[in-house]
Amino acid sequence: MRIKVDFDLCQGHANCMGEAPEIFQVDDKGFLTVLQEEPPERFREQVELAVKYCPTGAISLED
Repeated sequence: MRIKVDFDLCQGHANCMGEAPEIFQVDDKGFLTVLQEEPPERFREQVELAVKYCPTGAISLED
């Protein structure tokens, strides 16, 4: 599994960080950092929720 982020779409809402804080970090200025671009399979459900709840659709997942 590999995480892709369209940083042009990301607005720093931090929904992803709420769903998967081990994978996503959003700083005080709203800048997203992906802590693990290829996270272990045990994080799949959290990452899928982060993708689902991203209000701008900036996050996607590749297998």
